[in-house]
Amino acid sequence: MLSADEQLAELKRGAAEILLESELLTKLKRGQPLRIKAGFDPTAPDLHLGHTVLINKMRRFQEFGHEVIFLIGDFTGLIGDPTGRNATRPALTVDDVKANAATYQEQIFKILDPQKTRVEFNSRWMNQMTSAGLIQLAANHTVARMLERDDFSKRYKGGQPIAIHEFLYPLVQGYDSVALRADVEMGGTDQKFNLLVGRQLQEAYKQEPQVVFTMPLLEGLDGVNKMSKSLGNYIGVTEPADSMFGKLMSISDALMWRYFDLLSFRANAELDKFKAEVAGGRNPMEVKFELAGEITARFHGSAAAAAALEAFRSRSQRGEAPEQIPQRTESISGPSVGIATLLKQAGLVESTSAAYRLMEQGGIRLNGEKVTDKKATVSSGSTYVFQVGKRLFQEITVVQQGG
Repeated sequence: MLSADEQLAELKRGAAEILLESELLTKLKRGQPLRIKAGFDPTAPDLHLGHTVLINKMRRFQEFGHEVIFLIGDFTGLIGDPTGRNATRPALTVDDVKANAATYQEQIFKILDPQKTRVEFNSRWMNQMTSAGLIQLAANHTVARMLERDDFSKRYKGGQPIAIHEFLYPLVQGYDSVALRADVEMGGTDQKFNLLVGRQLQEAYKQEPQVVFTMPLLEGLDGVNKMSKSLGNYIGVTEPADSMFGKLMSISDALMWRYFDLLSFRANAELDKFKAEVAGGRNPMEVKFELAGEITARFHGSAAAAAALEAFRSRSQRGEAPEQIPQRTESISGPSVGIATLLKQAGLVESTSAAYRLMEQGGIRLNGEKVTDKKATVSSGSTYVFQVGKRLFQEITVVQQGG
């Protein structure tokens, strides 16, 4: 087993923040398995790779001998997480929560070891809490502290309603840490407030406070916005192997390293080796094959990943589009926009000058036709398929702001 310092070095890779890192090191040095908690509200039936960033890190803790608790927030899912919302989130029905929770369990064991994973539902203790207990829980937090939360603060200052039950969400999530006596709670950077509430409540309930371990939100295929189904820049964990492999190969060379940090299980030393090889002249696409192969094999098996690699190579040699082209929507200020400007906005090129150079080289196609006019535009209200270089395809729906 790795030493505490070696574990910390591996665990820190890709992490956004650890509060407090010194406390985590102290806990690791005790040489006892830690309870690692991460909660997921079953708000949708399917996960994408952005959701797996946390699960991947849980896997690392698991590999180091720690107890991983995958907490399904079936009770909090009925409240609705207000994080990042400018309006009250509609609550799920009990049937929705049950159906989505079942698919979550099926998908997470593509990553986590089921024999070493403890699956919990927070309804187990919250359904037993009396109204008096809930009042006692609420007494541990103030309205002023709640309004320090950015999304609550913005809604309050903007005169937008905040329902009382939304204040209960971070309290219930925090109490989950008390019920589970969590040593570490993990979450995205957008969950920092909720995770800190858990730390505070543990202190109020005379427990050693948990370490707050946040992971960044994974950028989608565009390399700009967070991975999201609504933006069409996602890779679903249940989509076919060919599609998954092709989408991973479509990301930029710079984004590849980000995906390695957050999605790969390779050791730091191996990633350093890849970076040194690319700096020394190795084609980045060869390294990207390693990334796409690893992740595709995780969800579909090594045989399917190998077949997807051969299919991708065959299509690339023929200059064909992948079977499923990533989709996204871009908003523009007027009725039309220059193609070079749109491609830069979508993150498909680094700059408009780079787009112009590609046009001169015949490297940009619109709906299968080469774009040679640097002043070429597209109109809002339509969907276009762009090809940038030999392998990068993107379907973009252009909409006018306020239109």
